[in-house]
Amino acid sequence: MVRFEAWLLKGLLGLMWALPIWMSSLTPQFCTSLETLKDQLNLTLRRRYLKHNFPINYTIEVRYEEVFRLNNISKLMNDSADVRDLQDLWVRITETDIKRILEVLPERHPTRRKYLANLDSLFAIVQQSYQSQNSDERDYPESIENIWVRLGDRDYQGWKSVRPKSLLDTCYRTMHCLFKECFLRNGSQYDYCNIQHWRQAKGTQG
Repeated sequence: MVRFEAWLLKGLLGLMWALPIWMSSLTPQFCTSLETLKDQLNLTLRRRYLKHNFPINYTIEVRYEEVFRLNNISKLMNDSADVRDLQDLWVRITETDIKRILEVLPERHPTRRKYLANLDSLFAIVQQSYQSQNSDERDYPESIENIWVRLGDRDYQGWKSVRPKSLLDTCYRTMHCLFKECFLRNGSQYDYCNIQHWRQAKGTQG
């Protein structure tokens, strides 16, 4: 009995130590900024400004790693990456993707003026909120470190052509997967990391 009580006390102390870390990972302030970003990434706006405002089949050149899909998350998790590693990566890649699209838009292009400049500003708030609560230095697994290296490689060779809307489609879906605590409401059990969820939601939110 004494041994059980000692084990229980140790477990409670461990939980009390870890709880602030878990809670600080997704603060209400961060979730609020992410919700605002989500509203601006809704399917109607993505279609209007990233599909209809561009020529048919228009693409831009991005690094292979800058197309961050749900299956990338699964593969990296199977290769020792944890959620925090992938959240860090999502923040970096989303920033880069928004900048990539801005780079090809003339100053007076309606997508820049009416949509993407505002999206860029909103994401800066998300980024600032995220960094303020995750300022500690981390040792990443090799799979993540390799991606960081390729993202910063000036002599990179693995460019691919991607439609602007596709970049933010994947951003929207992976955001829900990696930060799902901010989006689950009223006990909903949506599996945002499952591609089948998005196939079923196609035409409404995905």
